[in-house]
Amino acid sequence: IDIGEMPLDDETTYRMLAGGDSTGVFQLESEGMREAMKRVNPTEFDDIIALVSLYRPGAMAEIPAYARGKADPSTVEYADPRLKEITESTYGCLVYQEQLMEISKKLAGFSPAESDDLRKAIGKKKRDMMAKMETMFMEGTAASGTDSSVSRSLWGSMTAAADYSFNKSHAACYALIAYRTAYLKANYPAEYMAAVISSVMSTKDKVPFLISRCADMGIQVLPPDINVSDHSFVVDGTNIRFGLDAVKNVGFSAVEAILRAKEERSFESLWDFCERADSRAVNKRAIECLIKCGAFDSLPGSRKGMLEVLPSAQSAGNKAQSDALMGQGSIFSLDGDDGTSQGGAGTQHPPITEVEFDQKEILRLEKETLGTYLSSHPLDGLREALEFKSDCTLAELGGREDGSWVTIGGIITEYKKMRTKSGSQMAFATLSDIETEIELIVFKAGESDKTQAVQPDSVVLVKGRIDQTEKGTKLVVQDAQIFDPKPAEVEKAKEHVARRNEPFMVKVDSERLSLDALEEMKVIFQHHQGENEVHLVVVDGERERKLKLGPDFKVRQSASLRSELDDMLHGDTAQAA
Repeated sequence: IDIGEMPLDDETTYRMLAGGDSTGVFQLESEGMREAMKRVNPTEFDDIIALVSLYRPGAMAEIPAYARGKADPSTVEYADPRLKEITESTYGCLVYQEQLMEISKKLAGFSPAESDDLRKAIGKKKRDMMAKMETMFMEGTAASGTDSSVSRSLWGSMTAAADYSFNKSHAACYALIAYRTAYLKANYPAEYMAAVISSVMSTKDKVPFLISRCADMGIQVLPPDINVSDHSFVVDGTNIRFGLDAVKNVGFSAVEAILRAKEERSFESLWDFCERADSRAVNKRAIECLIKCGAFDSLPGSRKGMLEVLPSAQSAGNKAQSDALMGQGSIFSLDGDDGTSQGGAGTQHPPITEVEFDQKEILRLEKETLGTYLSSHPLDGLREALEFKSDCTLAELGGREDGSWVTIGGIITEYKKMRTKSGSQMAFATLSDIETEIELIVFKAGESDKTQAVQPDSVVLVKGRIDQTEKGTKLVVQDAQIFDPKPAEVEKAKEHVARRNEPFMVKVDSERLSLDALEEMKVIFQHHQGENEVHLVVVDGERERKLKLGPDFKVRQSASLRSELDDMLHGDTAQAA
C-alpha cells in the first residue's frame, strides 16, 4: 500500500465511520466520538477535520448544529451575509481559528498582522490581550455597517472560542492520520486489527476488549498455534492468530528459538518440539503455558495428556540436544545424519492420551495464560440476559461519573479476602464480562450475605458505587446476587437486545404529564444517555399521541432506566418499541 496514494473519498471508510465503528482508529475511537460520528454522518474529509476540532471541551456544544446543517444545509442561517463565505463549510459553526481571523478582517477591517495577533490571543488564551482588541473589533464592525447585536454576538463567540478553537491546519494533520487508519481498518480489517492488538498485547485489559470487537466484525481470533503463530498477532486466512509474545511466561527469546526450530519443517509432536526447540531458551514453564493455552492443539494428544508427559518429553529432548552438541547421534539414526535432522522422528515414544480436561478447566487455563478466554466464554448464552439486567457494560464504566451507582453483571475470575487494621474483613474480586474486567471492593466481607455470591467462577449481578481512581475504575459493592436466569428469561432478553436500536417508548397518562414530571424525566434520561430515540406516548382516554423527543434525550435501554421511570410514573410504562 502506498500511503500517499490512499484515496480520501473511499465510501467504505465513511460508511464504517458513520456507523460509529471506529475502535482502534486514531482520534476517533472514544465512545463520545463514536456517538458524534453517528450524529454527523461523515461523508468527506472535511467532516473528519471538523470532528477532530469539535470533539473538545466547549466545542462539543456545536456538534448538534453541525450535524443539523450537514443533514439539511437549507436550515443554516447566517447573522450577516458575509459570514456565509467564511462558515459555509462548517454549516455556520465557528470551529477554526482561521475562521475567526477571517471574520476580523472581513467584518472589522483588521489587517493581516492584527488578525494574526487575534489568533495568538485566542490560541494562547491571552484574555488580557483579547480584551484590548475588543474595542478595535467593535469599532471596525460598526464602520463596516455590521449590526451591533451581531458584533456583540460574534465577539462573544470568539471569546468563548479561546477555550477550545483549533488551528485548522493542525486539525487536518490529526484528521489525515485518523482517516488513514480508518481506511486501513475498513479495507483490510483482519490485517489492521491484528496490528492494533499486537500494539497493546502487553496491556492486560485491552486485548480482551479488542478480541470482542473483532468478533463483532466477523473476525475470529484463534488460539496460538506452535506451527503458525509468530511473535505478534498475524492474519491466518480471514481470521487472526494469537501472538506467542502475548502468552504468559513465554518471552521474546523463547519465541525466537521456536521460530528458528520450525524454519526447516513444522513440529510433529510434543516430543519433536522438545528435541528441536532450544531448551536453553524455552524452559519448562514456557512449554507448560503454551500447552495450557492451546498452542499444541494441532499436534497429537490432549492438553491434559501433554502436561502429564511433559517431564519425560523435556528430559528426552534435553538429552537429544546435549548429544547433538557433543556430536553423538542416536543409535536409531545410523543413516548418516547427525541425529537431529529428523527431530526425533525415528525414535519411538509412547502416544499421548486424548483424554482432555473438562471445558471449565480449559477455560480457566486459557484465562490464566492468555488473560482472556478464546475457545469459548463462560458467559456464552448469557450475554444478552446480562445486558438486559445491567445498566452498562464493564467497558463503559470508565465514562460514568465518580460516585454514581450502577448495576452490572459478569463472572468472578479472582477473589481475595483480607483483614483490615480494625479487625474487620474486606475482599477484592475481579469481575469480567466478554470485553474487559474491573476490580470489586467488598467491605465487611465476613458479615455480609453478598460475599456468598461474590466467589470464584460465579456469574453475578452486582450493584455498587463507582470509584474512579488513578489506577482505573473500581466498584464498591453494596449488593450482589447469583445470576441464574431461566430459559424463558434468556429468550426474552435476546428479543429485547435484537430490538435495542428501536425507539424507547414511554407511555404516560396525560393527567400525570406535569412540568415537574417532564423535568424529572429529563434528569433520568440524562443519567442513561445512549443511542436510542425516546418516544413519549401521551394517553388521554382512548386517544394516544406520540411525541418524538430530540437527539439530546437519546438513552441506553436498561433495566435500571425502566425501573426508574416506572417508579416515577407509578406503573409499567417504559418499554422498547
